[in-house]
Amino acid sequence: MNVLFLCTGNSCRSLIGEAVFNHLAPSGWRAISAGSQPTGKLNERALALLAAKGIPTAGYFSKSWDALPLVPDIVVTVCASAAGETCPAYLGPVLHTHWGVDDPSHVVGPDAEIDAAFEQAYAILRARIEAFLALPPDLLQADRARLKVELDRIGGIGG
Repeated sequence: MNVLFLCTGNSCRSLIGEAVFNHLAPSGWRAISAGSQPTGKLNERALALLAAKGIPTAGYFSKSWDALPLVPDIVVTVCASAAGETCPAYLGPVLHTHWGVDDPSHVVGPDAEIDAAFEQAYAILRARIEAFLALPPDLLQADRARLKVELDRIGGIGG
C-alpha cells in the first residue's frame, strides 16, 4: 500500500504525514509526500518536532508531485481548505481523501503559540493515521467504496 500525502508546499503537514505514517505502518506499506508547488526545503520546526517524537526523517525532502518514485494507491490532501488554502488536485486514477489540517507554519506569535500549533497538527495527523492503520485489512483490499467512506470519516478526527 502506497500513500501520498499532498499539499501545496510539501514542507510541513505533508512531511509530518509521511514521516508519521512510515514510522507506524506495517512492513510493505509506504508513504511519500509531495507538493504541487514545493518550497524546496522542509520546515525546521516540523523536523525538530518529529525528531523530538523519535520519528526519523533522514532522506526526506520537499518534492514535486511531478517526480514521484511510485504510484500511490491513496492520495491524502492535507491543506486546510476551510482556511482559504487551495489544495492541489492529484490527477491520477487513485482513491482520494481530504484530511485538512491548519498550517502551523503560518502561525505568528510567541514561540509557545507556534509550538502548540505544530503539536496540534502532529496530534491530528497522528490520530488520523492511527485510525487508518486500524482499519480491517479486508476493507483495505476488497471494498474501495467503503474504504473511501472510512477515509473521509477519518478526515474529521481531531479537526
